[in-house]
Amino acid sequence: MPLKLPDKLPAIELLKEENIFVMDSSRARMQDIRPLRIVVLNLMPLKITTETDLVRLLSNTPLQLEIEFMKVKAHTSKNTPIEHMKAFYRDFQLMRDDKYDGMIITGAPVEHLDFEEVTYWDEMTEIFDWSRTHVTSTMYICWAAQAGLYHHYGIPKYPLPEKMFGIFPQKPLIPSLPIFRGFDDVFFMPHSRHTEIHKEDILARPELTLIAESEESGVSMVMARGGREIYITGHSEYSPLTLDTEYKRDLAKKLPIKKPQNYYIDDDPAKGPLVSWRTHGNMLFLNWLNYYIYQETPYNLNDIH
Repeated sequence: MPLKLPDKLPAIELLKEENIFVMDSSRARMQDIRPLRIVVLNLMPLKITTETDLVRLLSNTPLQLEIEFMKVKAHTSKNTPIEHMKAFYRDFQLMRDDKYDGMIITGAPVEHLDFEEVTYWDEMTEIFDWSRTHVTSTMYICWAAQAGLYHHYGIPKYPLPEKMFGIFPQKPLIPSLPIFRGFDDVFFMPHSRHTEIHKEDILARPELTLIAESEESGVSMVMARGGREIYITGHSEYSPLTLDTEYKRDLAKKLPIKKPQNYYIDDDPAKGPLVSWRTHGNMLFLNWLNYYIYQETPYNLNDIH
């Protein structure tokens, strides 16, 4: 089933080139179907790239989805044209009376700051609280996962001696969970971050369940409230070239950066990446949409509480 996206969103044409079937709002209005409403709070600097990455994964479901994009009022994107933001994004304050079947909150390039130092932290915490009564299930990714765990449960973040950068094997700790349906005993996930959360802090909170971890990259997935909150410290949504782009960008800036681990063929940037996470990334989003949203959300969105 196709996705319903805002008219003229750049991701539409980009994904059509990949033979992914999406439709704009005008065509979707002709169908008499109650789509699942998914809102994306996109905090990443290259918003068009992140939109495309997320829509690519969300498209792999027989469910019809209606995607909307949210932004915080207290922050102005410097890397995305203002015309794009005005055309496709709405401030949280204009959406606060709406309810959604699912929500995705992305990472943000503010890891070097304490949470309270982030200029839009107050608005973020308001959105975190709002999601608990206005969304059936919320997926927090990378910095958002750390921020959500800190706000809701007091879980601190810790600086890493060097950037966690590459593709790392993850082990499902409760394989019977629906989120892991169809997964192998080990799956791979991209990571790109300067901070981490500690396993012992998660285990000390009975409201939280550690559901996946890695010997190399640590805590990778945490669940709360029966799946109404899913925290992911990595980036299953990354396209094949995302880490390559980050690596070459930092090299060009002469920043201290090592090659992403377990990423390039023969560890040689000239040979390009060996994609090992795509299948499980697709399954992760498919299982989230099916088992934690479609199977749980009320038909009448006003019944979400």
